[in-house]
Amino acid sequence: MDKLVIHKSSLSGSVEVSGSKNAALPIIAATILTDEDCILHNVPNLMDVRTMLKILEGLGKQITFENGTVIIKATKKQGYVAPYRLVRTMRASFCCLGPLLAKKKKAKVSLPGGCVIGVRPVDLHIKGLKILGADINIEKGYCVADGKNMRGSHIYLGGQYGSSVLATDNVMMAAALIDGETIIEYAACEPEVESLGIFLKKMGADITGEGTPLVRIRGVKKLGGCEFDIIPDRIEAGTFLATSIATGSVLEIKGANPFHLTSAIEVAREMGTEINIDNARSIIIKPKLPLKPVNIATLPYPGFPTDLQAQFMVCLCFAKGISLITEKIYPDRFMHVAELNRMGARIQRNGPYAIIEGKEKLFGAEVMASDLRASAALVIAGLSAEDKTEVFRVYHIDRGYEHIEEKLRKLGAKIKREKQ
Repeated sequence: MDKLVIHKSSLSGSVEVSGSKNAALPIIAATILTDEDCILHNVPNLMDVRTMLKILEGLGKQITFENGTVIIKATKKQGYVAPYRLVRTMRASFCCLGPLLAKKKKAKVSLPGGCVIGVRPVDLHIKGLKILGADINIEKGYCVADGKNMRGSHIYLGGQYGSSVLATDNVMMAAALIDGETIIEYAACEPEVESLGIFLKKMGADITGEGTPLVRIRGVKKLGGCEFDIIPDRIEAGTFLATSIATGSVLEIKGANPFHLTSAIEVAREMGTEINIDNARSIIIKPKLPLKPVNIATLPYPGFPTDLQAQFMVCLCFAKGISLITEKIYPDRFMHVAELNRMGARIQRNGPYAIIEGKEKLFGAEVMASDLRASAALVIAGLSAEDKTEVFRVYHIDRGYEHIEEKLRKLGAKIKREKQ
């Protein structure tokens, strides 16, 4: 098992954002819907992506993955089982359920795993697919389903904490290849959902409203192959935005879509950071110290992303005053608080709230990554803290950040990977 050894660093220069993991995974799953070849470009080489490709190989696809391009071809093998040993590592693999039901009329998909950030049920996935007519039972940790009687329907897909990205993906993929018209109310509006809709339309699907709360899908008899570019990773871009602010470094983020980061950019500006957007593909960040305290509430898109909550919490550790973060998506997503406090932060958690009292310095320590985004937060904290920081369980960060150490080292970061 590896660890990251980090020292306080002053950064400068530009960094290129990779393709979006959260966009690539459901799009890869959507290729189950066709027997024709699909070619995907700008695919990040990440553990989660490789896991999803292994699932597709088990379902009868032939995979080639080189230099950011994935070629997916059908074979004569016709599998319909997504096993626990693969699905347990990430939630997005549950997105195989919808396309399997629509294409192969049956599915056996393990209930998912992923990061330990609180309860994240799949009830909305199952609700939506059942309304489409799927017969679904939970047996020994697997979702066993029959899709022979599925047809379009009207679905309200809101949940306790708002819309669900992956549930919207699952229902949209299934609806694309079954008879009748499906209307999804309270659909997730995230750019990754919109990107999936565009991909499905390029395959021949009849979809309108993707990226809005009301999506309309008219099922077609057949979907074809296509070639498609994965959108830039807005969460990686937001992570480098937080890195720039926390370390007080002027950075340029290239290849990102700033219009996917409006809420995070607004929060950064409220903290006193100067941000310039050039040609809608480049973000230049110039932090101004001392940082101002702010209040943040995570919300479904276009609200502030829950996937950037931990990274921005590190920034607020250096703000002059008291800040408040309210986690409205995953109320238990505060595993990083204890580790940041080990580095000298002053953070109190009360239910879904975190109160951050800013201070001038953090200090290096041995800390444990609990999940993907907490890993990134601890790396940012290590780059900002005095002395040496060691981050353990960095396999989490490998799930969502492509070549993170190399990118940071090119900016001047003192960071290296070692065996524990």
